[in-house]
Amino acid sequence: MWDAYNEASYMSRTRVGLDEDLVRLISREKQEPAWMLERRLAALKIYQQMSLPAWGPDLTKLDLERITYYAKATDKQSQTWDDVPADIKKTFDRLGIPQAEQEVLAGVGAQYESTVIYHSLKEKFRRQGVIFEDMDVAVREHGDLVKPYFMQQCIPPTLHKFAALHGAVWSGGTFLYIPKGVKIELPLQAYFRMNAKGMGQFEHTLIIVEEDAQAHYIEGCSAPRYGIDSLHAGGVEIFVAKGARFRYSSVESWSKDAYNLNTKRAMVQAGAHMEWVGGNFGSNVTMLYPCSVLMGEGATADHLGVAFANEGQIQDTGAKVIHVAPQTSSNIVMKSISKSGGRAVYRGLVDIGPKAEGATSNIKCDALILDEHSASDTIPMIKIKNATAVLAHEATAGKLNDEDIFYLRSRGLSEAQAGAMIVNGFIEPIVKELPLEYAVEMNRMVELEMEGSVG
Repeated sequence: MWDAYNEASYMSRTRVGLDEDLVRLISREKQEPAWMLERRLAALKIYQQMSLPAWGPDLTKLDLERITYYAKATDKQSQTWDDVPADIKKTFDRLGIPQAEQEVLAGVGAQYESTVIYHSLKEKFRRQGVIFEDMDVAVREHGDLVKPYFMQQCIPPTLHKFAALHGAVWSGGTFLYIPKGVKIELPLQAYFRMNAKGMGQFEHTLIIVEEDAQAHYIEGCSAPRYGIDSLHAGGVEIFVAKGARFRYSSVESWSKDAYNLNTKRAMVQAGAHMEWVGGNFGSNVTMLYPCSVLMGEGATADHLGVAFANEGQIQDTGAKVIHVAPQTSSNIVMKSISKSGGRAVYRGLVDIGPKAEGATSNIKCDALILDEHSASDTIPMIKIKNATAVLAHEATAGKLNDEDIFYLRSRGLSEAQAGAMIVNGFIEPIVKELPLEYAVEMNRMVELEMEGSVG
């Protein structure tokens, strides 16, 4: 029943398909406590009973029976880059992670397929009580912290079919705990690489930010193209306590045969602030809508995002904000680019509850359509159950201006360079919120996507 793919000979125990035996194997290999196996099996039952989402992009072409749900890349997690297996280390060296860790990061984790192969945290933050750990390790060693939060209130398995799937087969990911009052000025980073064909990756990120604490976490994701469907269905749960501030940044660049069906949610308490900054590139279909639930009075959230839909791609992205408490506020700024027949969709939700006195929300969606074959849609859902709420929604769509292209060409740029410069200017309000190395990476991605788009 088990076999190893030729192009991924480093992996052990791989097979396609999902059943209870596989879920039990995952839990056993990770030496998990009984409560986690119970949650996995309960999630599997929910998954088997639920249907694919009836709204959004068509997912019927995704053959879930051909996905490899678990692939173990290594038996040992490394504490130094020298100890990482050579073939895996080469991939992350090319991504620049060792250099970034030394220069600008407070801590870093790296995952290859279903396994976290490296994790570290600067000693001064460890002394302050910060926990930055592989999620598998956290379940075993910090169960008292993990158990009350893990897929309970924030992302329950009943949320949708892929949340249930994630609950059954999740593997790897990051656990971050920041004690009360601790402020980490340097960002922490995790990078997830899905490298085998037909692979599924299901990392789980659980972040707990205690009262008046502050931090910035960056997540990067990528996968090569093999011509066979792959699946990414990760889960991100963030808990921001009273008066705390947290920023979550991500740049996702999946292959164009990947389905990126990620779930990200945050619970934000009184006077706390949650900020999402994201860039979505690649993939066949992306369905991603980071959600902030503003639980406490005066809680705030910012959602900033960029999506680029190229040929054969559907980028169905957006944001969700649920205002539960009084005097809460949210700001959503989403930008999309579509070219060569790509389709970019903003799908959002703002839900202002009956107890959310004085809540305010501002939504701004800008779309740039680069040719007559491409499309952009804005599909907002707005629910207001309190008459004191104030909400504004603005949506614009435009195209590259011939006069601007001509002007830039007269200054010595090629048509492709001119187009890329205009697009980079269009997304600059989002990119400027990223650390420098990620801003550079996003601009490079735009330039690659723009090749051949003008002229």
